[in-house]
Amino acid sequence: MEGKNSYFQLVHKEDGTYLKVYPAENGGEKVKYDVVVAYFEQINLTEYSPKEINTALLLAEKEPQEVKITEKEILPEDERVLVHVELDKSKATGIFVAPSSKGKQMSKQDVIDSLVQAGVRFGVKDEAIDEFLRTREYSKEFELALATSAVEGKSAVITYHFNTDLNTKPKVNEDGSVDFHHLDMINHVNKGDVLATLDPVDYGKNGIDVCGGVIKPKKVVAKVLKHGKNIHLSEDGCTMYSDVDGHVTLADDRVFVSDTYEVPADVGVASGDIEYEGNVEVKGNVISGFKVKAKGDIIVNGVVEGATLIAGGQIILKRGIQGMGKGVLEAKGNIVAKFMENCKVITDGEITTDAIMHSDVIAKGSITVGGKKGMITGGNVRTTANITATTLGSVMGTQTNLTIAIDQAILDEFKQVEERLEQIEEEQKKLVEILKICAKKKMTGTASKEVVQAEQTAALKAKQLQAENQKCSLRHKVLKMEIENYKGGRIKFSGSAYPGVKVTICNSTLYIKNETVHGQFVRDRAEICTSNL
Repeated sequence: MEGKNSYFQLVHKEDGTYLKVYPAENGGEKVKYDVVVAYFEQINLTEYSPKEINTALLLAEKEPQEVKITEKEILPEDERVLVHVELDKSKATGIFVAPSSKGKQMSKQDVIDSLVQAGVRFGVKDEAIDEFLRTREYSKEFELALATSAVEGKSAVITYHFNTDLNTKPKVNEDGSVDFHHLDMINHVNKGDVLATLDPVDYGKNGIDVCGGVIKPKKVVAKVLKHGKNIHLSEDGCTMYSDVDGHVTLADDRVFVSDTYEVPADVGVASGDIEYEGNVEVKGNVISGFKVKAKGDIIVNGVVEGATLIAGGQIILKRGIQGMGKGVLEAKGNIVAKFMENCKVITDGEITTDAIMHSDVIAKGSITVGGKKGMITGGNVRTTANITATTLGSVMGTQTNLTIAIDQAILDEFKQVEERLEQIEEEQKKLVEILKICAKKKMTGTASKEVVQAEQTAALKAKQLQAENQKCSLRHKVLKMEIENYKGGRIKFSGSAYPGVKVTICNSTLYIKNETVHGQFVRDRAEICTSNL
């Protein structure tokens, strides 16, 4: 059985008013002096002896104790509740005090009215009041009202799906040397890639304290996905996508995607090699030994040294390349450079420059060397179209080879197709022999399962070779026609062509033995002729 607390009651007698203290039962708690004092304050009873009250409280262990408080007979006091509201108004508790000997008990409404008088207007616990009315336990603390706590929210969280802390430290090789070429400085992205996701803010929900006041949840931080161009958001604004192939950066909580990667200074030990899905623009120089590779265009504002540039689009060198015998330019599109010296150049497009010196140059399109100098001196220059320059060779007789010929790739493919046709013919002959042997065995009735299987395999292979033969034959005809119809271009020079220059157009060759001015070289039948512009 649960213990019952000690409690007290005012008793009216002819000679005055007494405080009667009842002992606790089954281990219940004693009445606290502060509770008695608080009760006296509520009923404005000031004439009492603290010492006598304490004595009564201490002695009331087994038998009730009475102590006279005042000679006066006070008015009857009804049952009441001492309400305590927590400072944060999170809850209200109450300790019920027994009615005086001539007082009345409280009803449920009386209890509620007492709570209202104490400022409690929300969260009243009917079950606690009902419990008291059922048990009438005094000096016991009842939780009479409870606030509705605020539902805490959460701050918005943005997750970036790319590296926002790029590592610029060089890689250390196994032998202990430092590799400055491979630095992780570019966040490559493809069109449609998810760049960032937003877990939206949750503001939570207000609570209500026992006095009816609002309990606000803790403050949270709202965020939105911020971005520049080449980016779009999902309809709910919670997912960020790239609209282009390129690279992504984060600056001031804003995501930027560009299809041009800008190197603010030199491509060298500070940047490492550059490999990029879009365009690359180098504000400085490209230092010897380093590499720039882009699926788009490459633009270099400074000088390219003995470096390698590979572009899926154009290459534009505003100052040119001094390749030191190691520099390489390779592009699918056109190449434009102030000058080209001691380098290797390969392009599927055209070349425009002011000077080509001691370089190996191959282009599918025209090669135009203009400007003040407009010279091609030394090295090998080859194209399938025209060559236009001011000066060819030099007064020193520098060996300079100029070639206009069909694209070597076409010749190589033509040779490969011819070789494959020969192989197909040999394979077909072998299959015919196999099929003859299998047919003979079937006619004599000596064909085993293996023979039948071999016949089926050979027949299938023969069918596949026939289809391949038709495809290769058609390609062979197209390539042969292209080679036979190729007439070559012409080499024009507005200045001088010096001895030491070798001119080749198709299969014809001309060695320049005397200085020639203002002319062009053109193939006429099997010879190369010089004519005026």
